Amino acid sequence: IYIANSFTLHDSFSHFYYSLALSSLTLRPYRRRLVRVLEVSVVFSDLVLSIKTKEMEGYKEPLVVRVEVASHCSLSEMDDFHLTRALEKPRQLKIERKRSFDERSMSELSNGYVRQDSFLEMAHSPGSRSMLDTPLSVRNSFEPHPIIAEAWEALRRSMVFFRGQPVGTIAAYDHASEEVLNYDQVFVRDFVPSALAFLMNGEPDIVKNFLLKTLQLQGWEKRVDRFKLGEGVMPASFKVLHDPVRKTDTIVADFGESAIGRVAPVDSGFWWIILLRAYTKSTGDLTLSESPECQKGMRLILSLCLSEGFDTFPTLLCADGCSMVDRRMGVYGYPIEIQALFFMSLRCALSMLKPDEEGREFIERIVKRLHALSFHMRNYFWLDFQQLNDIYRFKTEEYSHTAVNKFNVMPDSIPEWVFDFMPLRGGYFVGNVSPARMDFRWFSLGNCVSILSSLATPDQSMAIMDLLEHRWDELVGEMPLKICYPCIEGHEWRIVTGCDPKNTRWSYHNGGSWPVLLWTLTAACIKTGRPQIARRAIDLIESRLHRDCWPEYYDGKKGSYVGKQARKYQTWSIAGYLVAKMMLEDPSHIGMISLEEDKQMQPVIKRSASWTC
Repeated sequence: IYIANSFTLHDSFSHFYYSLALSSLTLRPYRRRLVRVLEVSVVFSDLVLSIKTKEMEGYKEPLVVRVEVASHCSLSEMDDFHLTRALEKPRQLKIERKRSFDERSMSELSNGYVRQDSFLEMAHSPGSRSMLDTPLSVRNSFEPHPIIAEAWEALRRSMVFFRGQPVGTIAAYDHASEEVLNYDQVFVRDFVPSALAFLMNGEPDIVKNFLLKTLQLQGWEKRVDRFKLGEGVMPASFKVLHDPVRKTDTIVADFGESAIGRVAPVDSGFWWIILLRAYTKSTGDLTLSESPECQKGMRLILSLCLSEGFDTFPTLLCADGCSMVDRRMGVYGYPIEIQALFFMSLRCALSMLKPDEEGREFIERIVKRLHALSFHMRNYFWLDFQQLNDIYRFKTEEYSHTAVNKFNVMPDSIPEWVFDFMPLRGGYFVGNVSPARMDFRWFSLGNCVSILSSLATPDQSMAIMDLLEHRWDELVGEMPLKICYPCIEGHEWRIVTGCDPKNTRWSYHNGGSWPVLLWTLTAACIKTGRPQIARRAIDLIESRLHRDCWPEYYDGKKGSYVGKQARKYQTWSIAGYLVAKMMLEDPSHIGMISLEEDKQMQPVIKRSASWTC
């Protein structure tokens, strides 16, 4: 670091140490990096005496001090450390950069991941609160963004109470809309970012109440047109009905019988298990997850998705509309979102199931499934430049175990946009793989959850981040984040969506931009050591989301327009922003939603001989 005429001798070092202290307040999880910063301060302290002596002797010329410290900081990370605030812009700054991000960043210090063992050492005690405590909180000397206060107010306004106890948040609190539809209900998937916000803010009661209430609903008998659903199915949503005359509260649950398309939610059970682990990690309270009711609830969910049948793949066969993409969008089969959530929930359940007589069998089944699922996804769903070139050269109509083209994917089915979209460095998990079909679309939630669950290897995680940076305009644009890319249109749109007027091109699920996905992007960025990407996305959010009244989604190729049917004050748009801000402020929060790589599940991944061209 070179410093030339950056400050006066009278107040320079007090200002420097003060700025270092302020920087350290937001960098508690980066202890090893902070040691480097302290090394700088030690060297500067050794120089203070000699500089003061020069001043006393009448030395008036500008002083140039050169300090060389073995640093691992990149230029982008210096912004993270606020060092450029501590010192005015240096006259000379020479820092070597090799890539769009510094490989010797947080990712190198943790072998590509922010290690959770360091988070455990700094785990919040039960009831602790984030520095984004309340709208009126003062975070040391740093002023929170002005929209944070309104975001918290809107989130609390959406809270739903059952017999005086908070049990969730409604989907949207849009006063301007005359049609309520089902936006006044508590959705399981929608509540997840709200729950994380409350957990990070030291308010776990509403999350505990939600987990217990949905667990009770799981035990209800579920019928759709006289057909009984599986015992372990979790509801898509529920609504609390208040009777002011009798002064009673009643809950009405929806298991898919009222949903558009009448599809049961496959992802609700997965999100419930993931949220149960998040609650346990955040509070340190094991009594809930170890209770007989929660143990049984997990086993019922697992019994549905681990059941044996005719399928020859370890992935989970699903219908259209069973996840966040809850309308017909051609994601039937083995959608990446469901597979990533399936993988993550299996790992979360594995950490919480008790090895008793009933749990031991499920633990053994989970371990076997995880090995098969990780191999299948990492090999057959992964697409990068080399793999794309291999598929391009596939032969078809191959038989036996020696076949190269195992799924009989026709090279002519590769869409033209993929060749221009795929960079030389980068990759992603494709949307779907099944016999004679490979959906090459990018789905953001599935890829982000793949990073958080460690379904993606460290190299694959970094490749996904590389792709995001390289294709920023296409995947992020003016409003984070595209739910999928690209859109489908014309005759393909008619066939795939059934002429769905809401899923027109670059709208809603068909290439629309969803602010709620910001929290998954931020968590993935922190885990891979790329917080600068998340900060850039948050800056885009803060420039518009509040002004546009927190809409559900944005339309347009770059997400420039508020969605034509988007609800205002969408709760998970609000909560997603708050979670992203709190995670970036205190990265240790990621420990409740992120899983480290399981070394026992890491045999050397090689393609079978049939995949070697």
